[in-house]
Amino acid sequence: QVQLVESGGGLVQAGGSLRLSCAASARTFSNFVMGWFRQVPGKERDFVAAIRWSGGSTYYADSVKGRFTISRENARNTMYLQMNSLKPEDTAVYYCAARYGNLLSTSRPHYDYWGQGTQVTVSS
Repeated sequence: QVQLVESGGGLVQAGGSLRLSCAASARTFSNFVMGWFRQVPGKERDFVAAIRWSGGSTYYADSVKGRFTISRENARNTMYLQMNSLKPEDTAVYYCAARYGNLLSTSRPHYDYWGQGTQVTVSS
């Protein structure tokens, strides 16, 4: 069983930065892909970024490319999302997710484990 706990959300002005964390519990993540998704009320949960735990390969949604950076820290079993140059349209609940395998999937159904979400609000 994999448990994921997000933290680091909050209120920030446009142009500012936030760093989200996802603390993960499992025996090993060597065969996992971890991802970040976000959702606003009434809309689908959208892909933001993914990272292959072993090797660190990454993939980003076009909307965040160049502004967000996904990373992981093996020793702490923690994944991060550094968000810079934030825009009001980045406002959403951000979810951490994990899937077994090597595919850097952008599809929500491919992920088996989810955190509870953390709110990010960007004011204009």
